[in-house]
Amino acid sequence: MSLFISQAHAQAGQPAAGGGELFQIAFLVGLFVLFYFIAIRPQRKRQKEHAEMVGALSKGDEVVTSSGILGRIKTLDDNYMVLTVADNVDLKFQRIHVHAVLPKGTLKSIGS
Repeated sequence: MSLFISQAHAQAGQPAAGGGELFQIAFLVGLFVLFYFIAIRPQRKRQKEHAEMVGALSKGDEVVTSSGILGRIKTLDDNYMVLTVADNVDLKFQRIHVHAVLPKGTLKSIGS
């Protein structure tokens, strides 16, 4: 009855080899291993380095926050720090928002 589609007939052939399922499993495991080394492992390394940097902060360090504010640490406690960003201007931040610790004297060389 079909005018444009010819009928397909199934061919009786040899049974398919059983390696297809094993290949798919090996492929998925390989993708996971590749994803681990490309994405997960470097991210964990960066998190560990950041946690060590935040733990090593001390009074007087010059830092840059994740929002780009530069300042000198005035006081520290377990979770927060107070930065002096200008004369008589102190801001309170969470310690985890420190992006980088600057070399001593950087604020004087940048500032006016």
